[in-house]
Amino acid sequence: MADITPEITFDDFMKVDIRKGTILRAEPFPEARKPAIKIWVDFGPEIGERKSSAQITEHYTPEDLVGKEVMGVVNFPPRQIGPVMSEVLVLGLYDENGHVGLITPDKSVPNGARMC
Repeated sequence: MADITPEITFDDFMKVDIRKGTILRAEPFPEARKPAIKIWVDFGPEIGERKSSAQITEHYTPEDLVGKEVMGVVNFPPRQIGPVMSEVLVLGLYDENGHVGLITPDKSVPNGARMC
């Protein structure tokens, strides 16, 4: 089990902007040091489309991902990952083998809906 991180305030939590998006496109990312997939996510008209690199190849293929609803942190600064500028952190959870499964809403909500 992971260690619990230090407590934060509700105001600290509200600084993290987590939104729902839908994956529009996904491609293999063979240049990545660890196996990954490049994804483009639609976060609605306010935020628009953002791209990312996700180490999710154990559970997903690019073809599996198109149309999938995901949650992502949209207010981190962009980060260079090899030749890709990652613009969003798509959220997931480790399974019992250390592989990542994506966090998805259980009800359909509009792209750009903020986690509350």
